[in-house]
Amino acid sequence: MSIKLTYFDLRGRAEVIRYLLKYGGIEFQDVRITIVPWGNLKSTVPFGQLPIYEEHGKVSNQTIAITRYLAKKIKLAGNNNWEDLELDALVDTTSDLLEKVVNFYHERDTERREQLKRMVLAETIPFYLSRFEAIAEKNFGFLAFGRLTWADFFFTTTIDMLDAMTGMNVLKNYPHLQGVVSNVTDLAVIKEWREKDKSSVVLANDAK
Repeated sequence: MSIKLTYFDLRGRAEVIRYLLKYGGIEFQDVRITIVPWGNLKSTVPFGQLPIYEEHGKVSNQTIAITRYLAKKIKLAGNNNWEDLELDALVDTTSDLLEKVVNFYHERDTERREQLKRMVLAETIPFYLSRFEAIAEKNFGFLAFGRLTWADFFFTTTIDMLDAMTGMNVLKNYPHLQGVVSNVTDLAVIKEWREKDKSSVVLANDAK
């Protein structure tokens, strides 16, 4: 098999790559490593980070870059340069939201962590999701162009991580964003994959 994806035994940041490979009908080796031996492997991969994507002997890193590359291969990118710009902006903004939640989730100081969590739940998540909701309403349950794109896939797997880190259904009050997620997760091949993959969404906070 010429394509290999290496990540931890989690859904996490690699899940969007798995989704796109599955959606595109692309066979791949899903290599999952445990946290324990990661220290020994870290120095062997570019920039000491996962996921790593390998295709025909070539190696690349960075989730968004890999996701964008696959989106072009399976026709989930934009139809022109401006559409690609719009999708890049949506994905980068979704990534910004994720990073803000990750910051509180991995905070070790209990008091500081609770303070950050309150701010994330009361301010950060509503700020981003209210704006995404308006975009989804305008695009009939998609994030762009009224059709399925890689931005919908990236958003969907990000929401899984946000739910896991906050312990909440963050889209409870956002019906059009629920539609975005459903338009991805109701795809037969994605539904089958989700039912099969029972791994954790993210690393437990106390394991960091």
